[in-house]
Amino acid sequence: MLTLRQSAMGPTFGIKGGAGGAGGARIHPADRMNLHLTGDFHAVTAAHNLLAALIDNHLHQGNALRIDERSLTWPRVLDVNDRALRHIVTGLGSRVDGVTRQSSFDITPASEVMVILSLATSLADLRERLGRIVVGRDLDGGWVTAEDLGAAGAMAAILRDALAPNLLRTGEGVPALIHTGPFGNIATGCSSVIADLVAARGMAGGGYIVTEAGFGSDMGLERFVDLKCAVTGMAPRAAVLVATARALKAHSGRYRLTSGKELPEEMAAESPDDVRAGAPNLLAHLRIVRSMGLAPIIAIHVFPTDHPSEIEEIRRIAAEAGATAAAVRPVTEGGEGCLELADAVAAACEKAEASPAPLAPVYDPDDDLRAKIDKVAALYGADGVDYARPAARLLDDYQGAGYGGLAVVVAKTPLSLSADPALTGAPTGWRLPVREARLAAGAGYVYALTGAIPTMPGLPESPAAERIDVDTATGEILGLR
Repeated sequence: MLTLRQSAMGPTFGIKGGAGGAGGARIHPADRMNLHLTGDFHAVTAAHNLLAALIDNHLHQGNALRIDERSLTWPRVLDVNDRALRHIVTGLGSRVDGVTRQSSFDITPASEVMVILSLATSLADLRERLGRIVVGRDLDGGWVTAEDLGAAGAMAAILRDALAPNLLRTGEGVPALIHTGPFGNIATGCSSVIADLVAARGMAGGGYIVTEAGFGSDMGLERFVDLKCAVTGMAPRAAVLVATARALKAHSGRYRLTSGKELPEEMAAESPDDVRAGAPNLLAHLRIVRSMGLAPIIAIHVFPTDHPSEIEEIRRIAAEAGATAAAVRPVTEGGEGCLELADAVAAACEKAEASPAPLAPVYDPDDDLRAKIDKVAALYGADGVDYARPAARLLDDYQGAGYGGLAVVVAKTPLSLSADPALTGAPTGWRLPVREARLAAGAGYVYALTGAIPTMPGLPESPAAERIDVDTATGEILGLR
């Protein structure tokens, strides 16, 4: 059984396209998964924006809680990529149109409400977490929550039905629980806790649960272990690292890649040497997986245009590192193209069951916030952490206010183990810059923002939306990928 995240419409209409797979490795119905599905994302958007509306209404009606407007951190959200909404001014017009103040929009998968929905274990837990959301401070420095504003109950009512996972299937009939979609770079990047718990009951008689952790071992796996597993009490038996020849070539540092643009033509040329040059990145991910007590298996995702010599080079790199590697061709061959990987995963799970090793989180819950961030940075290979003064001050405030026991999320680029997307491979001699700290008390973590991490993506020069249409005779969605 699969437990996967749901697609966001913003990326579907932008650069990436949908997240339903392709060819023989596709979730069905793919158009439903990529467009609305059962409306979970709309429910998250509505619940999040209800809180934003109640904040502004509270200010307009006299501000009985004495909220410091300058401290407000709760934006609005929309499941559309729209850079023009990153910084806005609300309340323009006459006095009856509300209080004028600067605000912003994030994309819905970046909402704390999305993460709360993904981590909640029950309706009661969801309701409690929503109440803990911190939106800002009062004039005495106290924290103002969604519960203080009387918003949490209505938010829970909106989200009640969205708490249930959605049952879809693969093209070969494997059940897939598709639920929630927190972003991988600025949030947890994992599918829901409830989906995993439901899958575990369904597999009680035997079988395998395959789930995902977005954006590699440095972000996805770390948050999976330190946040999600801490909630579920479940521990994986094995971890699959997906590698491609083109990704290793990219990490060779020999090519100039631009987001939203096609790969350089020269990358298509046969070059096992370029693959070998990018190997340090793969080896660093192997190190991270093993540091958490898991057996890594490398899935070499083979594209039809790949060269056999490059695939063999990845196998050699894996063998030298003592890791199992399996070539997979799911898009072109479906399940038949993944049998080697399936055998390797089954063997790793059987070995782990016979000789179980404890899961090793990156940090201890009793560590203070800076110590947790420091340990995550060390996992990436950083020599240390540099905190901007405002971020350092907020971390101290969070620690002093009793939030030090929360987990941490380091928001950074997925293009590098560092915070600099230009640093390929396994960079050394760098420090992690934390420019901003934010509190996600309902979700149960503090997140440190590094580098330029936009929480509202923009559309590319030629967005995918321009190529999507509908067949008016059949109703079929065209051009969706």
